[in-house]
Amino acid sequence: MTIPEERLRQLTHRFAELEARMASGTLEGEEFVQASRDYAELEPVARAAAEVREMRAEIAELAALTEDPEMRAMAEEELGELRRALPEAERKLALAMLPRDSADERPAMLEIRAGTGGDEAALFAADLFRMYEGYAAEQGWKVETVSINANEIGGFKEVVANVTGKGVFAKLKFESGVHRVQRVPVTESGGRIHTSAATVAVLPEPSEVEVHIEDKDLRIDIYRASGAGGQHVNKTDSAVRMTHIPTGIVVAMQDERSQHRNRDKAMQVLRARIYEKKREEVEGAEAAARKAMVGSGDRSERIRTYNFPQGRVTDHRIGLTLHKLPEVLAGHGLGEMIDALIAEDEAKRLAAMDA
Repeated sequence: MTIPEERLRQLTHRFAELEARMASGTLEGEEFVQASRDYAELEPVARAAAEVREMRAEIAELAALTEDPEMRAMAEEELGELRRALPEAERKLALAMLPRDSADERPAMLEIRAGTGGDEAALFAADLFRMYEGYAAEQGWKVETVSINANEIGGFKEVVANVTGKGVFAKLKFESGVHRVQRVPVTESGGRIHTSAATVAVLPEPSEVEVHIEDKDLRIDIYRASGAGGQHVNKTDSAVRMTHIPTGIVVAMQDERSQHRNRDKAMQVLRARIYEKKREEVEGAEAAARKAMVGSGDRSERIRTYNFPQGRVTDHRIGLTLHKLPEVLAGHGLGEMIDALIAEDEAKRLAAMDA
């Protein structure tokens, strides 16, 4: 897409003004913090705009030189190179100018739950969790488990983890949805292929300041934990169930021996769920349009199939199939899938912007 020269001039001028303010030494406190955020957000756009302006100016100069018989050959050669390079520079600028999801740089709460398929679904949920752990390690992120509800054969009925690092939500946000697996379960004696599923939810994590929860809006129930976790879990009233009365959101936590630790973890998960709900309400149509780019991100939507007999992974939203199932499940091949989703999202947003 071609961005008008006046728009580019405005961008570079605004960035120059902001640079001057930052260098003046007169900004303090919150004003300096806000200016720093604006600078970080505007810098890549302004740099890309300056590059496009320079290329356009050089093209105009070279076009004029082609009128000179002595300079024509050299000018035409350089002109051809610049004209071929300009569309890619303009595309990079357009991508930089796309509105960003305000939550992209945030850490995320990753929730994986076994769906249909019993024990096999729980084993698949554990596979997915290890896949995201592998991908996170490759990205230099930290994964901290918040809650695990395991079954007797090593599967996860539910696992919740906090993922921190640079650009976590931006890269994981399209993972929300139903993940389906087709394979022969370890519990299947007849060798038949079964289809099971697990749901993944990725929520941006807010700070305490952004989501302040009043005590009066909470109902907290303390009870005796049950299930896996060791005998000590069942001997004390340490499990916590939190209900946020205004939204009806409920979080239960029983992994820790300490009631206090369970309360802290439950509050962490509750805060993330409330933030996502408020974020969607505030952003409204914009959030809906963004999610529509490569699928709604809703946990009821089947987004990907992991087929073991054929060794392939297919993302149904963009029609991409990778014949490298072991690599994807190890986390090393997942980046190719995620990068393709991000590229598809960007392409559709650019097309919408150009329409």
